[in-house]
Amino acid sequence: MSSTLNITELREGGSQDLTEVIRIMQDAFDPRFGEAWTSAQCLGMLSLPGVWLVIASIGGSDVGFALARSTGDEAELLLLATRPAVRRRGVAGALLRAIIAEAQNRGVLQLHLEVRAGNDAVRLYRREGFEKVGERKNYYRGKTGQAFDAHTYARKLP
Repeated sequence: MSSTLNITELREGGSQDLTEVIRIMQDAFDPRFGEAWTSAQCLGMLSLPGVWLVIASIGGSDVGFALARSTGDEAELLLLATRPAVRRRGVAGALLRAIIAEAQNRGVLQLHLEVRAGNDAVRLYRREGFEKVGERKNYYRGKTGQAFDAHTYARKLP
């Protein structure tokens, strides 16, 4: 990791980190798009086999996380979020690369994700080798009931 990013730690997370994960998600995800998960959804996912959580900290404060799951030779990035104050500082990229590395350690051959159409994160995913493979119409529902499409991406792993 680059010291210029001031990332002091990328660590494995768990259910003990749920409160902070929810806070980061609330800061990161605009409620009008309906992307954030509830605490119960996160806790339920963390209890499943093949699921892992990575937490990023700067200066001792948790500033981002990534949640993924694997089954067989495939994995899915379920959530990736960073606090708005640390965006464009390499935190999301570091988290994504940590998920990719762990997926490779688990023998994963292909990593999947989905993202809301128009989300700026697409640039990061493309830069890290993901290619668009599909679309889910009206996948997200925001607070007002408005629907937003999701795009699915995949990346083959060596």
